[in-house]
Parts: sequence; structure tokens; C-alpha cells
Amino acid sequence: MSTLVNSEKADIDSGATFPAQSQRYPKSFLNMILFGFSLVGLPLIGALIYIAIAIDQLADFSRETVYQATDLTSDNRILVDEVLAMERSMRQAMILSDLSLLEGYFRAHENFNLTAKKLLTPSPRPEQRILLEKLRLSETSIFREVLSIQDDPEDLRKLIDSFASLLNSARAFSTFGHSLIELDVNEMQDMAEQANTVVKWQLIALIPFAILLALVFSLLIARPIRQIDEAIYTMGQGELSKPVRVRGPQNLIYLGERLDWMRRRLLKLEEQKIQFLRHVSHELKTPLTSIREGVDLLAEGVTGKLTEKQQQIANILHNSSIQLQKRIEDLLSYSALQTEKSALVKHQANLAKILNEVLQNQNLSIMSKNLKILRNCPALLLKCDKEKIKIIMDNLISNAIKFSPQNSCIEIILTQTNGSIQLDITDAGIGIHETDQKKIFEPFYQGKSIPDAHVKGTGLGLSIAREYALAHGGNLELIQKIGEGAHFQLTLPASEPEETA
Repeated sequence: MSTLVNSEKADIDSGATFPAQSQRYPKSFLNMILFGFSLVGLPLIGALIYIAIAIDQLADFSRETVYQATDLTSDNRILVDEVLAMERSMRQAMILSDLSLLEGYFRAHENFNLTAKKLLTPSPRPEQRILLEKLRLSETSIFREVLSIQDDPEDLRKLIDSFASLLNSARAFSTFGHSLIELDVNEMQDMAEQANTVVKWQLIALIPFAILLALVFSLLIARPIRQIDEAIYTMGQGELSKPVRVRGPQNLIYLGERLDWMRRRLLKLEEQKIQFLRHVSHELKTPLTSIREGVDLLAEGVTGKLTEKQQQIANILHNSSIQLQKRIEDLLSYSALQTEKSALVKHQANLAKILNEVLQNQNLSIMSKNLKILRNCPALLLKCDKEKIKIIMDNLISNAIKFSPQNSCIEIILTQTNGSIQLDITDAGIGIHETDQKKIFEPFYQGKSIPDAHVKGTGLGLSIAREYALAHGGNLELIQKIGEGAHFQLTLPASEPEETA
């Protein structure tokens, strides 16, 4: 037991042969996934941040513009209204010849100056400041003249005409203010269009880039998983000669190394199983030969004449020894196939003659079930390994006899078409169950429909027959039918396949 454990540890240590492949990958599969998501998401996050900043700036500018436009419009209207109020107050004082009525003028003058100073506070554009200063100078000039008037209201008459130009200046300033508002609105639209263009081009560039990155990382992530899946599938199919190599993060590489270790262990166990079968088969064959020789001597009456019952027992022993020898030969053939020691020895052979020999060997079984053999087998010549073709036919016919009911028929048809020779064998049994049809050629597999028999089969006959058919460049397949008997079809190439270098 300690030797086995030490050998397993040595196998594990020797399996660590692929760490150099992990240098391009993160150490952990989880880190690789997180890194991939981060790399794919960062450009999109950056674009979202830019969009948020651009929208925030545009919103601030829009809010400021709206506030300024509202204040400017209101203040412009106040300036015009105060100019009109000053003119109206002055006209009343002149018409009524009462200078005390100029009190309304002075209030309007004060409001005018306060509004003008307010308009200067936001640091308007130079053109707007110049217009506003001219307007203030004009109003201040009128105000000084009003202050210079003594007692005669008629002196106000010449000043009333000055309000016309002052009113025009106030309206001009208001009109200029509206034009500035339009400029700000246009600038805001330009900013919105520029931000929209930048965002559009970012999306056009980033979305394909993000999709490309996602595809690349999907392939990188899926690649080691696919390699592990393929390795497991290959091992499940019994193909243990191909090493397991996984490229990716270190934890997946380690998993691949463990799978490769398991593959090597299975390979050793398979070799041990085949060796065991070979040894047991050879060990059984020697005493079986002695048993058969003794039974033959008894059946031939060498030791004395046998009674009828003794003769029946001797015949049973003889048939059972033949069946047992066939099972042992199946085990030997399977062992030879697994170790690739089953070379073909090809000679020209008559397939109809081989078939007759097989039927002759199975004659007792055919007679015991009173079976009728329907044959359509012309004499066809084929360069093949006669013994292995005979084993194929013997397995197929013995199976057909085993599963055929009493007093039924077995149909055998041998034809040559399109450069191939085809042998069809059909019995009248219950057929092969649907769940067994895909596994019927697997070694040691026995289906659900097993007939009553004194000697149970090994489940190797069809597997060996198919391997021999494939070795000849042909195939053996089951023509799928349910409940209508089993139909096996052997196909062999009529001519020798060309050897490739």
C-alpha cells in the first residue's frame, strides 16, 4: 500500500509540467474574470463620467444664462420705465407750474441709478458697459440741469425734449441686451451640440471596442474550460494516450495537471487489467485443453463404452468446454486488440466458404432450436485475414442463433456493390432494446434482452468483431429496428486500400 501511495505522489509531482504557460494569465481564474470585466467596463465608465460632467456643465451654464437673461430683461424694462416716469413727472411739474411735483422725478432718478449700478455688477461685456455709461451720462446731464432750475417751471420745457434721446438710448440698451441673450442661447446650443457630438463619437468608438474586449476575454476565459471539458470527454471515451494540457490561470493549470495524473493512473490500471486478462486467459486455456481432451476420450469410448445417459453428459461437457474455450479466445482477442498486437495476415479467401465453415461449426445449436437458415451467398473472393473474418462471422451468427426463438428463421445475404462487400445477418428475435443500441459494441456490455442460456456471454463478441472489421478498413453496424429482430451489417472494401506514407 505504501508503494502505491508513493507512486501516486511521484505521478503528481511529475505531472507539474505546464506552469510556464501561465505567465500570460492571472494567478486565479476569479482574478482573470474580474480583470476582464474591469478592462471592458473602464472605457464605458470613463465615457459615462465625461457625459455626466458635460451635462452638469451645460446645466450650470444654462441656469446662469437663464438667470442673467431674466435679470437683464427685468432691469432693462425698469430703466425704460424710470425714464418714462422721470419724463412724466417733469411734464406734470411744467404743465401745473409746480416744481414740487418733481419729487416723482427724483424718485425715478434714484431708481434709475440703482438699476444701472446693478447692471454693472455682473461685469457685462465692454459694448454693453459703454452703452450703459453713455445712458447714465445722458441721464446725469439732465439731472444736473434739473437741479440748476430756480423757480421758473418753464425752464423744464427745454429739458423734456432731452428725454426723447434718453428714452431711445434706454431702448437701444435694452435691444442690445436682448441680442446678448440670443448670443448666450446660441453659445449654449453650440455647447450642447458639441457635447452631443463628443458623446456620439465616444459611443461609436467605445461600444465596438468594449464588445471586442468582451469577446477576447470570453475566449480567454472559455479556452481553459473548453480544454478541461475536452480532456474529460476524451478520457470518458477511453482515449487515454493524449496528454491533458490546460493553459490559463494557475488554479486551472493545476486542475489540468490533476486530470493528467488521473489519466496516467487510468492508463496504468487499463494496462494492468489487460495484463490480468491475458494472464488469466492463458492460465485457463491450459487446463481447459486437458479437460477437452479428457471429454473427447470419454465421448469416443476410449475408456469403455458409455451408456446413453453417460453419452449425453459427455456431450454436454463437450459443448460446454467449446463454449468456455470461445469465451477464453474472446478474452485473448480483446487483450491482443488493446495492446495492438493483432496484426492482419491477409490472403485471398472465399467468403461463402468461410460462412459455410462457421455454419457447420454452429450446426448443433441450429438443430437444437430447429432454425431455418435462408442464405443468399454467392462465391465472393476477398483479400483478408481469414481467421479474423471467421471470428466476425462466428460472433454474428452465434448471436443470431442465441437470440432466435424456436422454429424461426435467420436470413444471411452476401452482396457486392460499389466497390464493397456487404454481409447482412437478420434474426427473428425480439431485437435490441432502444437503450442498448448505442452501447451494443462497447466491451463487456450486455444488453437488457439476455436469453436463457447455460453459459453467459462475456459481452466481448461484438466489440471484437467491430474492431476486426475496422482493421480491414470496413465497418460493422447495427441497422436500428425495434421489436423486429436484430439486423447486423458488415461492410468490407472489395479492393486493398492504398497505403499512405
